[in-house]
Amino acid sequence: MKTAIAYARLSKPNKRGRPGIGLEAQQEAIIRFAEAEGYQLLETFTEIETGAGHDALDRRPQLAAAMKLAKKHKAPVIVAKLDRLARDVHFISGLMVHRVPFIVTELGADVDPFMLHIYAALAEKERRLIAQRTKDALAALKAGGKKLGGLRPGTVAAMKAADDRAKGLRSVLTELEGLSARHIAAELNARGIPTAKGGAWHAATVIRVQNRLKS
Repeated sequence: MKTAIAYARLSKPNKRGRPGIGLEAQQEAIIRFAEAEGYQLLETFTEIETGAGHDALDRRPQLAAAMKLAKKHKAPVIVAKLDRLARDVHFISGLMVHRVPFIVTELGADVDPFMLHIYAALAEKERRLIAQRTKDALAALKAGGKKLGGLRPGTVAAMKAADDRAKGLRSVLTELEGLSARHIAAELNARGIPTAKGGAWHAATVIRVQNRLKS
């Protein structure tokens, strides 16, 4: 049987004391994935630390330990979601230098490691857009219903349409919860459900919709 190392990370609680994605949920996702793909988990490393910053590895000894053990056994490190590694595309790029393969359960086992750069960049851009929408919404509330500052009406309409489209897919995505983004994309295509632009689904587009529903 193939061997692998599991890694789960919990972001530090925010000002209201609410943490991010639970460690237990991450571990369960990794275990299900390992069983389905024929991996034996040698050890599970967990830690509570921010994923921000290109130098985050210096503050995450458990991730460093997971990578060291993975390198010793020539095994991959499995994480539940890409942002459990980091929220910084430069950090993801830095991990590749260590030549330790990473597998993200939501993307599937057959994703080329260097494709993680692409997905990380897309996720980073989506987070910036979410942050901008939040900022604009707060500005609108503060202005008492005035136009969203600096955004053109067409841009606002496009963002609202994308949000509405994502909400319309919530039920089917909930039904498919637990599958990797790649498998969800395949299922949506099989059901004849088009993307917002009328095209085919891919793992990246699934992840973007999932991120939009979290915002």
